[in-house]
Formats: sequence, structure tokens, C-alpha cells
Amino acid sequence: MSDMNAFRDAVTAWAAGGPGGPARELAGRLSVRTVVLLEGLSDAAAVGALAARHGRDMATEGVCVLPMGGAMNVGRFSALLGPRGLGLRLTGLCDERERGYYAQGWERAGAGSNGVFVCAADLEDELIRALGVDRVTELVREQGDFRALSTFLRQPAQRSRAPEQQLRRFLGTKKGRKIHYGRVLVEALGQERPPAPLDGLLSAL
Repeated sequence: MSDMNAFRDAVTAWAAGGPGGPARELAGRLSVRTVVLLEGLSDAAAVGALAARHGRDMATEGVCVLPMGGAMNVGRFSALLGPRGLGLRLTGLCDERERGYYAQGWERAGAGSNGVFVCAADLEDELIRALGVDRVTELVREQGDFRALSTFLRQPAQRSRAPEQQLRRFLGTKKGRKIHYGRVLVEALGQERPPAPLDGLLSAL
């Protein structure tokens, strides 16, 4: 396990009610300067893939990418890590419907109002629109999931949805699929500009 993973685990344990000493010690030893607070693992996979595309090593730069296990946890994590806690710089990526949780968390942490990048629906939606339905469908085929997608699309509930919505729903139908495609979709961007919230987040780090 890398040292930054150890810091991430220590912070998660602290947020769950454990001692803060291990996180404080690791933050100092690793010269952690910024924490990226994300809802879950699929967002972390996408951020990690984009950083790798740009040849950046977040851990070496003192940046901890931290999935919180749900946007409603942002208040607890930001209070522990922000200006009134460990004194780290806070950034984050969230869905539009989660903007309020982040705003409250930033206020509670004394972090001002900057540093939160907002997706219109969610990150998968942003990536699907950036790549286009045809390219994402091709990627699903390449990943061996086309039969599962075809079965999913035959469900009555999907027939009235737009293709972008169908793909977005499909990515969430199996445990681990959103995490896998968070990386796959970012790596497939090629010359396409990353979605604005994701591009903005990386540029701010």
C-alpha cells in the first residue's frame, strides 16, 4: 500500500470516529497540501486516469484523491481536513444535485466558496456527452459488455429514454461497472477536451 493510500485510509477511519493522530502524522510526513473530495470510487478512477494522461502523479504532488462513500459525508471530511482542521486546501467534484452538500461543507470548514467543480447530472453523463453515444457504445463492445447492454436496452423502462440516458443508466447496473468505465471513458477521450468540470478540477490542482 502506498503512503498516500495509508493517509486516505487514516482519514476515512478518523471520519468514522477513530483517532486523528495517524492522519495528522501522515499528512505532515507526506507533505499533503490538497485533498480532492469525491463522492465515490468511479469519480476517483476518472480523476486518476485523467491525471495519468497528463503525466501527473498526484501523490508525489501532495494531492490526495479521496472518495468519501457518498456526498452527504462531505461536511465531516471537509471539517477534518480543511482550514479549521488539518489546514489542507480543499477541492472537489460533485453532481448538480449535491452542490448544496459541498457548499455547506466548505462553509463549515472555513474554506470559502471556491474549488468545487459541478457536473450537470453526474460525471458519467459528462463523459458520455463528450465522447458521443456511438463511441461509448463501441467502448462497451470492446470491454465485452455489449450483450449485457443489448439486454438492458430491451427493458420496457429504457425505451422512452434518450440514448445518453440509457448508457448512463447501464453503467450503474452492475457493481464495479461505473468504476471500470470511469477509467475507460477518460482514457478514450483522445483529442477530445475533457468535460469542463473534470478539466477544471485537474487544472486547479
